[in-house]
Amino acid sequence: MAYDRKHLSEGETVEREFRPHWRMLAFPVLWEILGLAAIVSVHTWIPPQDPVIDWVISGFIILALIPLAVMPFIKWWFTTYVLTNERLITRSGFVARTGIEIPLENVNNVLFNQNVLERMLRSGDLLVESAGESGQSRFEDIPDPEAFQGLLYRMREARTKALNVHGSTGPAGERPEDRIEKLARLRDDGTLTHEEFEAKKAKLLGEI
Repeated sequence: MAYDRKHLSEGETVEREFRPHWRMLAFPVLWEILGLAAIVSVHTWIPPQDPVIDWVISGFIILALIPLAVMPFIKWWFTTYVLTNERLITRSGFVARTGIEIPLENVNNVLFNQNVLERMLRSGDLLVESAGESGQSRFEDIPDPEAFQGLLYRMREARTKALNVHGSTGPAGERPEDRIEKLARLRDDGTLTHEEFEAKKAKLLGEI
């Protein structure tokens, strides 16, 4: 299920969005094939050829397929991982929804893990260590975790630089030079003393 763009903040863009790796559907698809084959066998080859008995057995097979094939597919479909230029997001669940949001500037370390089979299929797990209450967040069975680890680091660095630049421009997006000019006008108007102006000017110059 795609992430709703209305939840993005102003200026926030989605860099990558994906579901868990397709291998998570391998066993559900296999169970579905076996279940359909069993239903066909019941209705064609396996005695007794009693329609009532055949449909009862088919009903039990269908019920067994719900936890084996249907529910895993629903879980896969409604699990979404989203990386924006500001945060890492995960959403999961069909009726009851859960989610994790990690600001990129809070990401401290990113580790990935793959066994031999996962390496062949280009899947694996990602462990994100971050500051704050979440601490560690595990993202399981994602496609190409090594490449995503590198992308996440690059996005974190870009986010950190963007925050540093924004922080140097002041709360209203002003450059330090513009703020010095305003301070000079306040000094000329008599609102600030010469000493106060020089102190604030020195502080702003240190931010450039």
